[in-house]
Amino acid sequence: MDIYEDARAVSRADLAAWLRQLANQLESDGKIFYGAAGAVAVADQVTCELEIERDGDAEISVEIEFSWTESAPPAPAAPTSSTVSTSSASSSAVPAEEDAVGGEAAGDK
Repeated sequence: MDIYEDARAVSRADLAAWLRQLANQLESDGKIFYGAAGAVAVADQVTCELEIERDGDAEISVEIEFSWTESAPPAPAAPTSSTVSTSSASSSAVPAEEDAVGGEAAGDK
């Protein structure tokens, strides 16, 4: 399931600035921020892949990918009294807005 995807044409200088921004986020907060208000926490240890491909004579692509497995959240504690209160709430999804660099949520495509 895609959480977020961003594709656009940028200058080499803007690409370098974006990569530095990602590196700074990983180093300081351990999170990558995306879209209007999204963030994903990155594990301390990840599997990382760098792939450089040539497609014919004209196109070269560089892909940087890193992945990790999230640990399962702890199970909720059992109730301590004989009375258990439950409630339900519904929420509606709010579409992500473009971020400062023009990305969009994967669902907006």
